[in-house]
Amino acid sequence: MNQPERGGPQHIPRPHDWTAGSSAPWPHTAVVDLDLLEHRLSTRTPGYQQTGAPPPKRHSAVLIALYSDPQPTVVLTRRTQQMRAHSGEVSFPGGGQDPGESLWDTACREAREEIRLDTTLVRKIGELDHLTTFSSQARIVPYVARLPQTPSLTANPGEVEEILHVPLSELLQPGVYSEERWRWPGSDQQRPIYFFYLSDDTVWGATANLLRQLLVTALGLVEHDK
Repeated sequence: MNQPERGGPQHIPRPHDWTAGSSAPWPHTAVVDLDLLEHRLSTRTPGYQQTGAPPPKRHSAVLIALYSDPQPTVVLTRRTQQMRAHSGEVSFPGGGQDPGESLWDTACREAREEIRLDTTLVRKIGELDHLTTFSSQARIVPYVARLPQTPSLTANPGEVEEILHVPLSELLQPGVYSEERWRWPGSDQQRPIYFFYLSDDTVWGATANLLRQLLVTALGLVEHDK
């Protein structure tokens, strides 16, 4: 559950009948090693998560950029309140695919546009499971990449309110991760919804789903289908 000293101002559209989900699948002593993550991604075939969302109307990609400074850190953004979709939410750089563009190029282009990331320094190390979101009905391809050093970034004020550099160790701390079960409208089936309560922000939805995937993969955890 949300801790009083954590979380942010994001609006969470919880259904009235939500229930608590499972606890964090990792021990509180877990530590992420980027070399080991890279190795595990190299032998992992990405799947397609069944989220219960309708068939996707468009294809999109996000860039999960990691670096060590000195501990493994992930780059996230807080979207501006003026964005048409997911305003004020924490997300990865990413967006919709342009005609004739590969999805990897989509992820890199969006990172250049949103946070001025020098993508010539980016090295792709793998993919996480693809998924389709309920709200935007977009199929998301999540690319994981490594940067050689702490990146010099500038937020595009039209899209990004703030750039967040989040150590992976923070995501593993007690009281940060939470899972809830939501029943989708028109269905009797419940789906897990994931949350990470940071010091000033709440990460939830597809972004939290991907962060959870990243940590589970990095730590070599084996899970039964949820």
